[in-house]
Amino acid sequence: MSVETQNTPAVSPEDIETAEKFKSEANESFKSLLYVRKKIKKICIQKQLKKNPNVAIYYANRSFAYLKTECFGYALTDASKSVELDKTYVKGYYRRAAAHMSLGKFKEALKDYEYVTKVRPNDKDAKLKYSECNKVVKKIAFEKAISVDFNKKNIADSINLDAMTIENEYTGPRLEDGKVTLNFMKELMELYKKQGKLHRKYAYKQPSLIEVPISDDEKFTVCGDIHGQFYDLMNIFELNGLPAETNPYLFNGDFVDRGSFSVECIFTLFGFKLLYPSHFFMSRGNHESATMNQMYGFDGEVKSKYTAQMADLFTEVYNWLPLAHCLNKKVLVSRFINSTV
Repeated sequence: MSVETQNTPAVSPEDIETAEKFKSEANESFKSLLYVRKKIKKICIQKQLKKNPNVAIYYANRSFAYLKTECFGYALTDASKSVELDKTYVKGYYRRAAAHMSLGKFKEALKDYEYVTKVRPNDKDAKLKYSECNKVVKKIAFEKAISVDFNKKNIADSINLDAMTIENEYTGPRLEDGKVTLNFMKELMELYKKQGKLHRKYAYKQPSLIEVPISDDEKFTVCGDIHGQFYDLMNIFELNGLPAETNPYLFNGDFVDRGSFSVECIFTLFGFKLLYPSHFFMSRGNHESATMNQMYGFDGEVKSKYTAQMADLFTEVYNWLPLAHCLNKKVLVSRFINSTV
């Protein structure tokens, strides 16, 4: 149980009992990691907090639910509140460290992981997390110390496409007069279904993105997180039709990470962006960042299938993606608008 502060509101025994009941319900619902169950847990925890807002474990539990649904800012707030209520509650520090890590605040995360390892010296998971975080902090410090190139050229400017040759044995799709065509995209998707690989020359040529307004007078499809699930992406196109001037799409971020076919997903999306620049849109999500890609797998996938330079290029391309789209001047669509239940 938590340590109450001087300004915490009074809570009746009945409210305490009810809050504990909600806590049990939330724990039962969270045995499965399905998204809906995570939402149920957050709802139950909010009921707990409404009945008894003085318990550190409730905030730590909701912080965990927020971490699993990638609402990292909210997770950090709740974890900090948990520590504020009970400065000896280890899970509060653990949740706050995880939130700091997800937000790229590695020094802050290291302090919390250090506290956890001191309190729980036999906790193997805590030691592993501390070690991983410590390596990141040292790596960042080392790179900063040796960094001297303040006029570093863009990755895109350093690539000589004309010097790249396409080998005779390459059987994948080819650009027509240097342009993406519908036939190119169909061949590309078939290539990816067979787990083939697009030639590096065409891969480097993909990220030429331009932000454009969305048409008001037609059907418009908005898609959420793809997360490297290429065959799910193909199923969307099967059910709803391929992108076209008469069938526009907006993919609202989180194209990569987690799934094993993130490269195939993002190249397919980039291809349609080039083919239909005024009818196919892409927003930047929280997984379109170097830190998230290193944590959730895309960085390693790109290096495995192509090169480290390609991975750096993706980080550069992210900066060209818009953060939001406004549909018909009425609906704002963005990955960076968090909401609570």
